[in-house]
Amino acid sequence: MTVEDSRYEAVSSRDARFDGVFFFAVATTGIYCRPSCPAITPKRGNVSFYATAAAAQAAGFRACRRCRPDAVPGSADWNARADVVGRAMRLIGDGVVDREGVAGLATRLGYSARQVQRQLNAEVGAGPIALARAQRGHTARVLLQTTSMQAADIAFASGFASVRQFNETIREIYAATPTQLRAARPARDARSGPVGGAAGVPLRLAYRGAYAAGQVFDFLAARAVRGVEEVVGAPGARTYRRTLRLPHGSGIAEVSERTGGGSRSGGQWLDCRLHLGDLRDLTTATQRVRRLFDLDADPYAVAERLGADTELAPLVARVPGLRSPGTPDPDEFAVRALLGEAAAPRPPSGADALVTRYGTPLAAPDGALTHLFPRPADLIAADVPGLDGLCRALTDGALHLDPGADRDATERALAALPGVGAMTASFIRMRGLGDPDVLPGGAAGEDAWRPWRSYAAHYRWWAQA
Repeated sequence: MTVEDSRYEAVSSRDARFDGVFFFAVATTGIYCRPSCPAITPKRGNVSFYATAAAAQAAGFRACRRCRPDAVPGSADWNARADVVGRAMRLIGDGVVDREGVAGLATRLGYSARQVQRQLNAEVGAGPIALARAQRGHTARVLLQTTSMQAADIAFASGFASVRQFNETIREIYAATPTQLRAARPARDARSGPVGGAAGVPLRLAYRGAYAAGQVFDFLAARAVRGVEEVVGAPGARTYRRTLRLPHGSGIAEVSERTGGGSRSGGQWLDCRLHLGDLRDLTTATQRVRRLFDLDADPYAVAERLGADTELAPLVARVPGLRSPGTPDPDEFAVRALLGEAAAPRPPSGADALVTRYGTPLAAPDGALTHLFPRPADLIAADVPGLDGLCRALTDGALHLDPGADRDATERALAALPGVGAMTASFIRMRGLGDPDVLPGGAAGEDAWRPWRSYAAHYRWWAQA
Protein backbone atom coordinates (compact mmCIF):
# COMPACT_ATOMS: atom_id res chain seq x y z
CA MET A 1 0.00 0.00 0.00
CA THR A 2 1.13 3.57 -0.66
CA VAL A 3 1.23 6.17 2.09
CA GLU A 4 -1.96 7.69 0.74
CA ASP A 5 -3.66 4.28 0.64
CA SER A 6 -2.76 3.78 4.30
CA ARG A 7 -4.09 7.20 5.14
CA TYR A 8 -7.34 6.48 3.37
CA GLU A 9 -7.69 3.28 5.39
CA ALA A 10 -7.29 5.37 8.56
CA VAL A 11 -9.97 7.78 7.35
CA SER A 12 -12.33 4.95 6.39
CA SER A 13 -11.98 3.41 9.86
CA ARG A 14 -12.14 6.84 11.56
CA ASP A 15 -8.93 6.09 13.38
CA ALA A 16 -8.26 8.72 16.04
CA ARG A 17 -4.63 7.59 16.34
CA PHE A 18 -3.87 9.75 13.31
CA ASP A 19 -5.64 12.93 14.41
CA GLY A 20 -3.08 15.71 14.03
CA VAL A 21 -0.67 13.45 12.16
CA PHE A 22 -2.35 14.39 8.87
CA PHE A 23 -5.57 15.95 7.59
CA PHE A 24 -7.80 14.97 4.68
CA ALA A 25 -9.91 17.15 2.43
CA VAL A 26 -12.90 16.27 0.27
CA ALA A 27 -13.20 17.89 -3.14
CA THR A 28 -16.99 17.55 -3.33
CA THR A 29 -17.66 19.32 -0.04
CA GLY A 30 -14.74 21.76 0.08
CA ILE A 31 -13.95 20.89 3.70
CA TYR A 32 -10.98 19.36 5.48
CA CYS A 33 -11.22 17.09 8.52
CA ARG A 34 -9.31 15.10 11.09
CA PRO A 35 -9.03 11.36 10.21
CA SER A 36 -11.54 10.38 12.91
CA CYS A 37 -14.27 12.73 11.63
CA PRO A 38 -17.63 10.94 12.08
CA ALA A 39 -19.46 13.06 9.52
CA ILE A 40 -18.50 11.39 6.24
CA THR A 41 -16.81 8.45 4.57
CA PRO A 42 -15.67 10.02 1.29
CA LYS A 43 -14.87 8.21 -1.93
CA ARG A 44 -11.16 7.68 -2.47
CA GLY A 45 -11.06 9.69 -5.66
CA ASN A 46 -12.41 12.79 -3.89
CA VAL A 47 -9.86 12.78 -1.08
CA SER A 48 -6.53 14.58 -0.78
CA PHE A 49 -4.16 14.57 2.18
CA TYR A 50 -2.21 17.34 3.92
CA ALA A 51 0.48 17.40 6.59
CA THR A 52 -0.96 20.49 8.30
CA ALA A 53 -4.23 22.35 8.62
CA ALA A 54 -2.49 25.36 7.08
CA ALA A 55 -1.72 23.37 3.92
CA ALA A 56 -5.36 22.32 3.59
CA GLN A 57 -6.47 25.91 4.06
CA ALA A 58 -3.98 27.12 1.46
CA ALA A 59 -5.49 24.62 -0.97
CA GLY A 60 -8.88 26.29 -0.53
CA PHE A 61 -10.59 23.99 1.97
CA ARG A 62 -12.47 25.16 5.07
CA ALA A 63 -12.42 23.49 8.46
CA CYS A 64 -15.13 20.95 9.26
CA ARG A 65 -17.51 22.36 11.86
CA ARG A 66 -18.27 18.95 13.29
CA CYS A 67 -14.85 17.44 13.95
CA ARG A 68 -12.97 20.73 14.52
CA PRO A 69 -9.70 19.71 12.85
CA ASP A 70 -7.98 22.81 14.22
CA ALA A 71 -8.36 21.43 17.77
CA VAL A 72 -6.43 18.17 17.34
CA PRO A 73 -3.16 17.37 19.13
CA GLY A 74 -0.01 18.42 17.31
CA SER A 75 2.04 15.89 15.43
CA ALA A 76 4.64 14.15 17.60
CA ASP A 77 7.02 14.44 14.63
CA TRP A 78 7.68 18.11 15.33
CA ASN A 79 8.95 17.35 18.84
CA ALA A 80 10.97 14.33 17.72
CA ARG A 81 12.65 15.97 14.75
CA ALA A 82 15.91 17.83 15.27
CA ASP A 83 16.10 19.35 11.78
CA VAL A 84 15.18 22.89 10.79
CA VAL A 85 11.56 21.96 10.00
CA GLY A 86 10.96 20.43 13.42
CA ARG A 87 12.64 23.38 15.12
CA ALA A 88 10.64 25.85 13.04
CA MET A 89 7.34 24.15 13.83
CA ARG A 90 8.06 24.31 17.55
CA LEU A 91 8.94 28.01 17.35
CA ILE A 92 5.88 28.86 15.27
CA GLY A 93 3.74 27.03 17.81
CA ASP A 94 5.25 29.22 20.53
CA GLY A 95 4.16 32.35 18.63
CA VAL A 96 7.56 33.51 17.38
CA VAL A 97 6.26 34.55 13.94
CA ASP A 98 3.55 36.70 15.53
CA ARG A 99 6.06 38.40 17.82
CA GLU A 100 9.17 38.61 15.63
CA GLY A 101 8.04 37.94 12.08
CA VAL A 102 9.56 35.50 9.59
CA ALA A 103 12.89 37.30 9.87
CA GLY A 104 12.97 36.65 13.62
CA LEU A 105 12.13 33.00 13.07
CA ALA A 106 14.90 32.63 10.51
CA THR A 107 17.44 34.34 12.78
CA ARG A 108 16.64 31.97 15.63
CA LEU A 109 17.11 29.01 13.30
CA GLY A 110 20.32 30.32 11.74
CA TYR A 111 18.94 30.18 8.20
CA SER A 112 17.77 32.76 5.70
CA ALA A 113 14.05 33.52 5.52
CA ARG A 114 14.00 32.09 1.98
CA GLN A 115 15.55 28.80 3.13
CA VAL A 116 13.03 28.45 5.95
CA GLN A 117 10.14 29.21 3.61
CA ARG A 118 11.36 26.67 1.05
CA GLN A 119 11.89 23.86 3.55
CA LEU A 120 8.56 24.35 5.29
CA ASN A 121 6.68 24.44 1.99
CA ALA A 122 8.40 21.25 0.87
CA GLU A 123 7.83 19.36 4.14
CA VAL A 124 4.48 20.57 5.49
CA GLY A 125 2.84 22.26 2.52
CA ALA A 126 2.76 25.77 3.98
CA GLY A 127 5.19 28.55 4.83
CA PRO A 128 5.66 30.23 8.21
CA ILE A 129 3.12 32.99 7.56
CA ALA A 130 0.41 30.49 6.56
CA LEU A 131 1.18 28.29 9.56
CA ALA A 132 1.01 31.25 11.93
CA ARG A 133 -2.20 32.45 10.27
CA ALA A 134 -3.86 29.06 10.80
CA GLN A 135 -2.83 29.19 14.44
CA ARG A 136 -4.27 32.69 14.82
CA GLY A 137 -7.52 31.48 13.31
CA HIS A 138 -7.76 28.69 15.86
CA THR A 139 -7.08 31.09 18.72
CA ALA A 140 -9.77 33.43 17.41
CA ARG A 141 -12.31 30.58 17.19
CA VAL A 142 -11.61 29.61 20.80
CA LEU A 143 -12.16 33.18 21.98
CA LEU A 144 -15.28 33.63 19.85
CA GLN A 145 -16.84 30.46 21.20
CA THR A 146 -15.78 30.67 24.85
CA THR A 147 -15.95 34.38 25.69
CA SER A 148 -18.16 37.40 25.15
CA MET A 149 -15.27 39.61 24.05
CA GLN A 150 -15.88 42.08 21.24
CA ALA A 151 -14.70 40.87 17.83
CA ALA A 152 -12.18 43.70 17.50
CA ASP A 153 -10.58 42.76 20.82
CA ILE A 154 -10.44 39.11 19.76
CA ALA A 155 -8.76 40.07 16.49
CA PHE A 156 -5.81 41.73 18.21
CA ALA A 157 -5.65 39.21 21.06
CA SER A 158 -5.31 36.47 18.43
CA GLY A 159 -2.40 38.21 16.75
CA PHE A 160 -4.11 39.70 13.69
CA ALA A 161 -2.79 43.04 12.44
CA SER A 162 -6.26 44.37 11.64
CA VAL A 163 -9.95 43.59 12.04
CA ARG A 164 -10.20 43.24 8.27
CA GLN A 165 -7.49 40.56 8.24
CA PHE A 166 -9.28 38.82 11.11
CA ASN A 167 -12.65 38.83 9.31
CA GLU A 168 -11.15 37.57 6.04
CA THR A 169 -9.27 34.75 7.75
CA ILE A 170 -12.31 33.55 9.69
CA ARG A 171 -14.39 33.51 6.52
CA GLU A 172 -11.73 31.60 4.60
CA ILE A 173 -11.07 29.00 7.30
CA TYR A 174 -14.60 28.45 8.61
CA ALA A 175 -16.84 29.73 5.78
CA ALA A 176 -18.61 31.91 8.33
CA THR A 177 -18.40 35.39 9.76
CA PRO A 178 -17.19 35.85 13.33
CA THR A 179 -20.78 36.53 14.37
CA GLN A 180 -22.00 33.33 12.74
CA LEU A 181 -19.17 31.33 14.28
CA ARG A 182 -20.03 32.66 17.72
CA ALA A 183 -23.72 31.88 17.25
CA ALA A 184 -22.88 28.31 16.21
CA ARG A 185 -20.86 27.48 19.31
CA PRO A 186 -21.86 24.29 21.08
CA ALA A 187 -23.87 24.80 24.26
CA ARG A 188 -21.08 23.33 26.38
CA ASP A 189 -18.72 26.09 25.17
CA ALA A 190 -21.03 28.99 25.93
CA ARG A 191 -19.70 31.39 28.55
CA SER A 192 -20.93 34.67 29.92
CA GLY A 193 -19.02 37.72 30.97
CA PRO A 194 -15.71 39.15 29.77
CA VAL A 195 -12.41 37.36 29.96
CA GLY A 196 -9.73 38.42 32.38
CA GLY A 197 -11.56 38.10 35.68
CA ALA A 198 -12.09 34.97 37.72
CA ALA A 199 -13.48 33.08 34.74
CA GLY A 200 -10.33 33.03 32.61
CA VAL A 201 -10.25 31.32 29.22
CA PRO A 202 -11.54 27.71 29.29
CA LEU A 203 -9.77 25.29 26.97
CA ARG A 204 -9.83 21.62 26.10
CA LEU A 205 -6.27 20.45 25.54
CA ALA A 206 -6.50 17.49 23.19
CA TYR A 207 -4.24 14.46 23.31
CA ARG A 208 -4.16 11.13 21.48
CA GLY A 209 -4.31 7.63 22.87
CA ALA A 210 -4.01 6.72 26.54
CA TYR A 211 -2.94 9.39 29.01
CA ALA A 212 -1.55 8.39 32.42
CA ALA A 213 -2.86 11.50 34.15
CA GLY A 214 -2.37 10.16 37.67
CA GLN A 215 1.34 9.51 37.13
CA VAL A 216 1.86 12.90 35.45
CA PHE A 217 0.18 14.74 38.31
CA ASP A 218 2.17 12.70 40.85
CA PHE A 219 5.38 13.68 39.05
CA LEU A 220 4.51 17.39 39.00
CA ALA A 221 3.21 17.43 42.58
CA ALA A 222 6.42 15.87 43.89
CA ARG A 223 8.48 18.63 42.28
CA ALA A 224 6.24 21.67 42.80
CA VAL A 225 8.06 24.82 43.92
CA ARG A 226 6.25 26.78 46.61
CA GLY A 227 4.76 30.04 45.42
CA VAL A 228 5.04 29.10 41.72
CA GLU A 229 3.16 25.79 41.59
CA GLU A 230 0.57 23.89 43.58
CA VAL A 231 -1.51 20.74 43.20
CA VAL A 232 -4.85 20.81 45.00
CA GLY A 233 -7.56 18.20 45.46
CA ALA A 234 -7.67 14.45 46.00
CA PRO A 235 -5.98 11.98 43.62
CA GLY A 236 -8.15 11.44 40.58
CA ALA A 237 -9.66 14.91 40.87
CA ARG A 238 -6.62 17.12 41.35
CA THR A 239 -5.92 20.48 39.75
CA TYR A 240 -2.40 21.59 38.90
CA ARG A 241 -1.92 25.35 39.10
CA ARG A 242 1.13 27.46 38.27
CA THR A 243 2.22 30.95 37.37
CA LEU A 244 3.50 31.71 33.88
CA ARG A 245 5.97 34.34 32.70
CA LEU A 246 4.85 35.20 29.15
CA PRO A 247 6.01 37.56 26.38
CA HIS A 248 3.38 40.24 27.08
CA GLY A 249 2.77 39.73 30.79
CA SER A 250 2.04 37.05 33.33
CA GLY A 251 -0.61 34.41 33.75
CA ILE A 252 -1.88 31.46 35.75
CA ALA A 253 -2.68 28.06 34.27
CA GLU A 254 -5.03 25.54 35.86
CA VAL A 255 -5.21 21.99 34.50
CA SER A 256 -7.58 19.29 35.72
CA GLU A 257 -6.44 15.72 36.29
CA ARG A 258 -9.78 14.36 35.12
CA THR A 259 -9.74 13.46 31.45
CA GLY A 260 -12.61 14.13 29.07
CA GLY A 261 -13.89 12.46 25.91
CA GLY A 262 -12.72 8.99 25.09
CA SER A 263 -15.07 7.99 22.29
CA ARG A 264 -13.51 6.63 19.14
CA SER A 265 -14.03 9.84 17.22
CA GLY A 266 -15.00 12.31 19.90
CA GLY A 267 -11.51 13.18 21.01
CA GLN A 268 -9.86 13.20 24.43
CA TRP A 269 -8.71 16.16 26.45
CA LEU A 270 -7.59 17.75 29.70
CA ASP A 271 -9.64 20.71 30.90
CA CYS A 272 -7.55 23.84 31.28
CA ARG A 273 -8.27 27.41 32.31
CA LEU A 274 -5.86 30.25 31.57
CA HIS A 275 -5.91 33.54 33.46
CA LEU A 276 -3.87 36.02 31.44
CA GLY A 277 -2.80 39.57 32.03
CA ASP A 278 -2.68 40.10 28.25
CA LEU A 279 -4.74 37.95 25.91
CA ARG A 280 -2.11 38.23 23.20
CA ASP A 281 -0.34 35.52 25.20
CA LEU A 282 -3.13 32.97 24.73
CA THR A 283 -1.49 30.98 21.92
CA THR A 284 1.91 30.96 23.61
CA ALA A 285 0.48 30.01 27.00
CA THR A 286 -1.55 27.19 25.47
CA GLN A 287 1.45 25.72 23.68
CA ARG A 288 3.64 25.95 26.78
CA VAL A 289 1.06 24.12 28.90
CA ARG A 290 0.81 21.49 26.18
CA ARG A 291 4.58 20.99 26.35
CA LEU A 292 4.47 20.74 30.14
CA PHE A 293 1.90 17.93 29.97
CA ASP A 294 3.42 16.32 26.84
CA LEU A 295 0.07 16.38 25.05
CA ASP A 296 1.41 16.01 21.50
CA ALA A 297 3.07 12.67 22.21
CA ASP A 298 2.34 9.52 20.21
CA PRO A 299 1.70 6.85 22.86
CA TYR A 300 1.01 4.26 20.16
CA ALA A 301 4.52 4.57 18.74
CA VAL A 302 6.04 4.64 22.23
CA ALA A 303 4.16 1.49 23.28
CA GLU A 304 5.10 -0.33 20.07
CA ARG A 305 8.82 0.34 20.56
CA LEU A 306 9.16 0.02 24.33
CA GLY A 307 6.61 -2.78 24.58
CA ALA A 308 8.96 -4.98 22.58
CA ASP A 309 11.64 -4.71 25.27
CA THR A 310 11.83 -7.43 27.92
CA GLU A 311 12.47 -4.99 30.78
CA LEU A 312 9.93 -2.37 29.80
CA ALA A 313 7.07 -4.45 28.36
CA PRO A 314 5.43 -5.20 31.75
CA LEU A 315 5.65 -1.52 32.72
CA VAL A 316 4.13 -0.34 29.45
CA ALA A 317 1.27 -2.80 29.92
CA ARG A 318 0.64 -1.64 33.50
CA VAL A 319 0.74 2.10 32.76
CA PRO A 320 -0.30 2.84 29.18
CA GLY A 321 0.20 6.41 28.07
CA LEU A 322 2.95 7.43 30.52
CA ARG A 323 4.25 10.82 29.40
CA SER A 324 7.51 12.73 29.61
CA PRO A 325 6.57 16.09 31.15
CA GLY A 326 8.30 19.17 29.79
CA THR A 327 8.26 22.71 31.14
CA PRO A 328 6.56 26.00 30.25
CA ASP A 329 9.80 27.88 30.98
CA PRO A 330 13.11 26.25 29.95
CA ASP A 331 15.22 28.92 31.68
CA GLU A 332 13.38 28.24 34.92
CA PHE A 333 13.84 24.50 34.60
CA ALA A 334 17.56 24.88 33.93
CA VAL A 335 17.98 26.78 37.19
CA ARG A 336 15.88 24.23 39.07
CA ALA A 337 17.90 21.38 37.58
CA LEU A 338 21.11 22.91 38.89
CA LEU A 339 19.51 23.12 42.33
CA GLY A 340 18.85 19.40 42.28
CA GLU A 341 15.34 18.90 40.90
CA ALA A 342 16.63 16.65 38.13
CA ALA A 343 17.85 14.06 40.62
CA ALA A 344 15.47 14.56 43.54
CA PRO A 345 11.80 13.56 43.80
CA ARG A 346 11.15 16.87 45.54
CA PRO A 347 12.76 20.24 44.87
CA PRO A 348 15.36 21.40 47.36
CA SER A 349 14.47 24.18 49.76
CA GLY A 350 16.81 26.42 47.77
CA ALA A 351 14.27 26.70 44.95
CA ASP A 352 11.59 27.91 47.36
CA ALA A 353 14.04 30.39 48.87
CA LEU A 354 15.01 31.73 45.44
CA VAL A 355 11.35 32.36 44.61
CA THR A 356 10.72 34.17 47.89
CA ARG A 357 13.81 36.36 47.60
CA TYR A 358 14.20 36.98 43.88
CA GLY A 359 10.89 36.04 42.26
CA THR A 360 8.47 38.63 40.89
CA PRO A 361 5.47 38.95 43.25
CA LEU A 362 2.03 38.67 41.70
CA ALA A 363 -0.14 41.77 41.97
CA ALA A 364 -2.36 39.69 44.25
CA PRO A 365 -1.72 36.15 45.56
CA ASP A 366 -3.96 33.49 44.03
CA GLY A 367 -4.33 30.60 46.44
CA ALA A 368 -0.81 29.39 47.19
CA LEU A 369 0.54 31.07 44.05
CA THR A 370 2.44 34.23 44.98
CA HIS A 371 5.35 34.72 42.54
CA LEU A 372 6.74 34.25 39.08
CA PHE A 373 9.97 32.25 39.13
CA PRO A 374 12.97 34.61 39.03
CA ARG A 375 14.55 35.39 35.69
CA PRO A 376 18.20 34.48 35.09
CA ALA A 377 19.04 38.18 35.11
CA ASP A 378 17.51 38.46 38.59
CA LEU A 379 19.75 35.66 39.84
CA ILE A 380 23.14 36.81 38.58
CA ALA A 381 23.73 38.74 41.77
CA ALA A 382 22.42 35.89 43.95
CA ASP A 383 25.01 34.11 46.04
CA VAL A 384 24.01 30.61 44.91
CA PRO A 385 26.89 28.26 44.01
CA GLY A 386 26.80 27.02 40.44
CA LEU A 387 24.14 29.38 39.10
CA ASP A 388 26.24 32.33 37.97
CA GLY A 389 27.64 30.79 34.78
CA LEU A 390 24.27 29.49 33.59
CA CYS A 391 22.40 32.69 34.40
CA ARG A 392 25.00 34.87 32.67
CA ALA A 393 24.92 32.69 29.55
CA LEU A 394 21.11 32.89 29.41
CA THR A 395 21.05 36.63 30.06
CA ASP A 396 23.70 37.70 27.55
CA GLY A 397 22.36 35.43 24.80
CA ALA A 398 25.29 33.03 24.69
CA LEU A 399 22.80 30.24 25.45
CA HIS A 400 19.22 29.91 24.20
CA LEU A 401 16.77 27.36 25.59
CA ASP A 402 13.84 28.13 23.31
CA PRO A 403 11.75 25.47 21.50
CA GLY A 404 13.82 25.87 18.35
CA ALA A 405 17.22 25.36 19.96
CA ASP A 406 19.64 22.94 18.35
CA ARG A 407 19.51 20.21 21.00
CA ASP A 408 22.93 18.68 20.39
CA ALA A 409 24.73 22.02 20.39
CA THR A 410 22.77 23.25 23.40
CA GLU A 411 23.56 20.16 25.46
CA ARG A 412 27.26 20.58 24.69
CA ALA A 413 27.11 24.26 25.62
CA LEU A 414 25.34 23.46 28.89
CA ALA A 415 27.83 20.76 29.86
CA ALA A 416 30.68 23.24 29.27
CA LEU A 417 29.31 25.72 31.82
CA PRO A 418 30.79 25.73 35.32
CA GLY A 419 28.64 23.73 37.71
CA VAL A 420 26.64 21.96 34.98
CA GLY A 421 27.55 18.30 34.65
CA ALA A 422 26.69 15.98 31.79
CA MET A 423 23.79 14.43 33.73
CA THR A 424 22.20 17.80 34.48
CA ALA A 425 22.67 18.92 30.87
CA SER A 426 20.82 15.82 29.67
CA PHE A 427 17.94 16.46 32.09
CA ILE A 428 17.65 20.03 30.78
CA ARG A 429 17.61 18.65 27.26
CA MET A 430 14.87 16.18 28.18
CA ARG A 431 12.48 18.50 30.00
CA GLY A 432 13.70 21.98 29.14
CA LEU A 433 13.93 21.35 25.39
CA GLY A 434 11.22 18.67 25.26
CA ASP A 435 13.43 16.04 23.61
CA PRO A 436 11.63 12.65 23.56
CA ASP A 437 14.90 10.73 23.06
CA VAL A 438 17.08 11.34 26.13
CA LEU A 439 18.20 8.75 28.68
CA PRO A 440 20.17 10.51 31.43
CA GLY A 441 23.04 8.32 32.53
CA GLY A 442 22.52 5.79 29.75
CA ALA A 443 21.68 2.10 30.11
CA ALA A 444 22.55 -1.20 28.50
CA GLY A 445 20.63 -1.77 25.27
CA GLU A 446 19.30 1.79 25.20
CA ASP A 447 19.62 2.08 21.41
CA ALA A 448 16.68 -0.30 21.09
CA TRP A 449 14.51 2.32 22.78
CA ARG A 450 15.22 5.09 20.26
CA PRO A 451 13.62 7.48 19.46
CA TRP A 452 11.63 7.30 22.71
CA ARG A 453 14.33 6.98 25.36
CA SER A 454 12.81 9.78 27.48
CA TYR A 455 9.72 7.62 27.94
CA ALA A 456 11.89 4.63 28.81
CA ALA A 457 13.51 6.76 31.51
CA HIS A 458 10.13 7.71 32.95
CA TYR A 459 8.96 4.12 32.99
CA ARG A 460 12.10 3.11 34.89
CA TRP A 461 11.73 5.98 37.37
CA TRP A 462 8.09 5.11 37.92
CA ALA A 463 8.98 1.47 38.58
CA GLN A 464 11.61 2.54 41.14
CA ALA A 465 9.37 5.02 42.95
